[in-house]
Amino acid sequence: MSIGVNCSHCFPRHRPNSPTLMSSSSSLSSIIVCNMDTSAGPSLFPLHRCKTLHLVRHAQGIHNVDGDKNYKAYMSPEYFDAHITPLGWQQVDNLRKHVHECGLAKRIDLVITSPLLRTLQTAVGVFGGDGYTDRMDVVPLMVANAGNSGRAAISSLNCPPIVAVELCREHLGVHPCDKRRNISDYQFLFPAVDFSLIESDEDTWWKADVRETKEEVAARGQKFLNWLWTRKEKEIAIVTHSGFLFHTLSALGNDCHPLVKKEICKHFANCELRSMVIVDRSMIGFDPSTTNYPGKIPSGLDLPSDVVDEKAN
Repeated sequence: MSIGVNCSHCFPRHRPNSPTLMSSSSSLSSIIVCNMDTSAGPSLFPLHRCKTLHLVRHAQGIHNVDGDKNYKAYMSPEYFDAHITPLGWQQVDNLRKHVHECGLAKRIDLVITSPLLRTLQTAVGVFGGDGYTDRMDVVPLMVANAGNSGRAAISSLNCPPIVAVELCREHLGVHPCDKRRNISDYQFLFPAVDFSLIESDEDTWWKADVRETKEEVAARGQKFLNWLWTRKEKEIAIVTHSGFLFHTLSALGNDCHPLVKKEICKHFANCELRSMVIVDRSMIGFDPSTTNYPGKIPSGLDLPSDVVDEKAN
């Protein structure tokens, strides 16, 4: 797999011992990045110390409709674990068409999703298999009419694995739309989604009277990025939420050109996909290169001409 960024993009500032993000736009055998000081010129980074992330905000949920008009609507109990609207499902269908037409669907090794109904629906709708045919040896990604969707069941065949992860949940606390159901409820609706990384059946993270601070969301996002380096997959889609994405990405790219910083952290629209490259500058990752080749096979004399020049002098 070859991934990279155009040299007009940057190498964002980043806390020690953590990965960084860059916008992705081209294929190179090593990552080319630029500093804020354009006079410094481009620099190189080993490909095997990078991953490609395809970040997706969920499709329109029922809470978004009233919430866009009045922020207080997000406090309504009727929007508990909000599901996707009919318009949201149209957005899912359009993004699914895009990822197949551009070839992205065939390149993704893994899909990570927040364990809320709207993100689960988006993840399986965009990245799942085609229509499900009932058979004994294969369970569907989503059963028919999950979350009152009116949609047919979705197959788990010919698609990447989909794994639910708590760390990429939306801004926690107070808003009922961001409280999840029991995992056992989701397992019935999404049988082939992997929920094994979630420790508690009940939602122990969401508090009715305590809202996560922006700094806490950003710190949780950084922990999520670090966790990604424990995965062997190199090209990963992540289906998550606007608040989580904004606060996580806003903490990155502080030494980029301002336009690149804006590109990295601007708010996501519903069902928007934005591709980034995550770079391991501090040796967190341990995966060897799959494309590097040692040379000298068979072995022979290969003294470089510049070394000869140095010896002559």
